[in-house]
Amino acid sequence: MALSLRQKMTIIALAFYWPTLFVLGHIPIPQVVYQAEVSDKSLHFLAYLILVFLLWFAINPDKKVNWRKAAPWWILLVVVSYGIADEISQGYVGRNCDILDFFTNLIGSLTGLVLFTIFTFWPAALLVTGIVIFGITNIARANLADMLPIANAMFHLFAYAAFTVLWIQCLHTFKPIKISKINLLVPALAGPIAFLFTVKLSSMILGRVVVMSDIIVSIGAIIATVGVFYLTTSYQKNPSTES
Repeated sequence: MALSLRQKMTIIALAFYWPTLFVLGHIPIPQVVYQAEVSDKSLHFLAYLILVFLLWFAINPDKKVNWRKAAPWWILLVVVSYGIADEISQGYVGRNCDILDFFTNLIGSLTGLVLFTIFTFWPAALLVTGIVIFGITNIARANLADMLPIANAMFHLFAYAAFTVLWIQCLHTFKPIKISKINLLVPALAGPIAFLFTVKLSSMILGRVVVMSDIIVSIGAIIATVGVFYLTTSYQKNPSTES
């Protein structure tokens, strides 16, 4: 059975992500992580949420999790086994073997599989992306805009562009949209912008620093993504005729 393009891309992403996750777990923790007062448990949760997302949809691209089938249990077994081996092996490279990290990995994996019981690929991808954006935004107590200005700006640029792409895809999946109509712009812009302000409001409640430049970059990414999508799709639907 031929693999779909989406499944191939998921497999490629998994092939890059999993080795990267292993390497990051076996090198000295960067000093900036300590300076930023980053919650390592949150990082573990997000890392394994992404891992189980890629694993599940690489194998079952069009299916929800069905706990009466063997597939989710096999994936859980693989992830748990990897988590145990990962924590044990860290003790040999100068990292701490922490049982709490293992349980956080397990919670991230189970959270993903529960979500994928409800959602198919596109809404699941949107939800996971939203959780990762929220987590990364609020994971550090220090102001990342001051510590890592370029990296922080790039995160907001690409994260909200990706969220917007997935949001538009979900809109198109659940309710086909006539791209030529201006009605597309309202939901396409409103969803990501509402999410952005929800994240930033939560940051304020949690006592995190909210930087205006982050909001500007994020809104710019959202508007640019919607604009590119609108123009590209309109061009595809209404190609110019050659004289």
